[in-house]
Amino acid sequence: MNIYITARHFKAHETLRAYAFDSLNKLEKFYDGILSADLILSYEKSKNSLKAAELVVKVRGSVLKSLEKTDEYVKSIDAAVNKIERQLQKYKSKHEQKDKKVIRKTREKI
Repeated sequence: MNIYITARHFKAHETLRAYAFDSLNKLEKFYDGILSADLILSYEKSKNSLKAAELVVKVRGSVLKSLEKTDEYVKSIDAAVNKIERQLQKYKSKHEQKDKKVIRKTREKI
């Protein structure tokens, strides 16, 4: 899996990049068909100074996205990763059902 981390309008500290990299590596235990993961960190210059984490995960045949905004980057990353975990589990279960249907059809033909 290729992991790309982008920080917009600021330079991300090495500890934040390492934390994000470790969090994204944990996604492989949910689905091993992940091709790449792009994490974009940014912030909004409003009163609350919201930190945003946008996560785009490319899998075979689909693209999964999540966007989270909180007051800290670590919380935003965790929330985005949790959303993608749920999406990966749903994606994986749908593909397992499709594979079982294909196997049944081929067995019936034989």
